[in-house]
Amino acid sequence: MKNKTIAAWLSFLGGPLGLHRFYLRGIGDWLGWLLPIPTALGLYGIERARMYGLDDGWSWVLIPLLGFTIAGCALTAIVYGLMTPEKWNARFNGGAPSDAAPGRTNWATIGAVVLALLFGTTVLMASIVFSFQRYFEHQVEEGRKISQ
Repeated sequence: MKNKTIAAWLSFLGGPLGLHRFYLRGIGDWLGWLLPIPTALGLYGIERARMYGLDDGWSWVLIPLLGFTIAGCALTAIVYGLMTPEKWNARFNGGAPSDAAPGRTNWATIGAVVLALLFGTTVLMASIVFSFQRYFEHQVEEGRKISQ
């Protein structure tokens, strides 16, 4: 029986590593194995920004990958947490009654949803702002080169 609360917390805390996918679908889930790739690339982008500064073109391309991955996993935690028990049990606990306990929402599930909403939105907005700021700074710099 797959518990909705555990899945929501795994998605929120360990989502960028694919832990929620492995919990729900098993170790053979290919998307679970692909999730750490943008996470690692985003962490590499942060390291490049530390080494070469924020003017490094690769860092401002790679850093948002981490942010968007975290935001996507937070969204997944919200979707899992808000799923009805009937739909949860039909999808992940086949053969169980539609009102089985693992699909029910409790305060721990609501906590995961609230924190995922808070941090997911913050990380998403920060990633968008970082991407647009770096893009427009690059455009201004290229415009200066052309005008000189």
